[in-house]
Amino acid sequence: MQYRTFGKTGLRVSELFLGAMTFGEQGGVGAPLDECRRIVDAYAEAGGNVIDTAINYRGGASEEILGEVLTGRRDRFVLATKYTVSRDRDDPNGAGNHRKNLRLSLETSLRRLRTDYLDIYWVHMWDRHTPIEETMRALDDEVRAGRILYVGISDTPAWLVAQANTLADWHRWTAFAGLQVPYSLLQRDIERELLPMAKAFDMTVAAWSPLSGGILSGKFTRELGPEAGTRIDPASITDQQRQVATAVQSVGDDLGATPSQVAIAWTRTRSAAIHPIIGARRLDQLLDNLGALNVSLPADAITQLESATEIDLGFPTAFIAETTPWVFGTASLD
Repeated sequence: MQYRTFGKTGLRVSELFLGAMTFGEQGGVGAPLDECRRIVDAYAEAGGNVIDTAINYRGGASEEILGEVLTGRRDRFVLATKYTVSRDRDDPNGAGNHRKNLRLSLETSLRRLRTDYLDIYWVHMWDRHTPIEETMRALDDEVRAGRILYVGISDTPAWLVAQANTLADWHRWTAFAGLQVPYSLLQRDIERELLPMAKAFDMTVAAWSPLSGGILSGKFTRELGPEAGTRIDPASITDQQRQVATAVQSVGDDLGATPSQVAIAWTRTRSAAIHPIIGARRLDQLLDNLGALNVSLPADAITQLESATEIDLGFPTAFIAETTPWVFGTASLD
């Protein structure tokens, strides 16, 4: 496992992040405590140091399990959680990105995680009703108080993240160092605006669902079909999704790698700033995902994968690219 800095900060984070959304058996199929411990141990042994959860994962069980599993070694990890999602659906102020929910959500997460600080605190998603100035100032206050070290934002439009970081720069508040977004061969939307924005602000990109909910894991392309208990109904998978999954399987067969490893490896070809978030309900699934670190995709394999899932970058990106020679003439730059 190699390490890079988290955005513009000096914090060292591993190539792969461990997602703890599967930690706990509440609300469906998940990992029990002992299996979670084995997963964390194996991830740490491989050199991983970032564990990502959220206040709402498994009804709070994910944070509680991590608090127990990390007892005695918490400082060896970059511990991250998120807030925004409701703590109490009957409380109108129990959700959102405003100062009150931030404060109470942070206190809840710290208590569950058995720690007095978080390495990374993510805004889970855009709250259209809270001014971004309020959120950024409230986050900066918690950083100055020492309860948060770094901040990031997830599932939010590029224009709003850019506005937030520009405001932070002007006011000398703590800016977002990381962006958390879905990214896979079946969901490449971030290439339009979010990925270029993150590059412009030197942000780390934490890519969730690199296996597209398991569609790219190989479970739907093997002869025996998916295992019992699979969350996705095979009948719901589209022809295009099956086509991409088959391409991933084919590349894996050629390289002697599993489909999961190929799919995860592909997300890292776009930018060194992209850190896939790998999640698992079982130790063997985690070990398979960690094998992506040993997969180097040749150019022809990347072409094969991307030809199966081309994306239209749309306006204005495509328009600007098409008109650049006309606008700048022979003075055009790459």
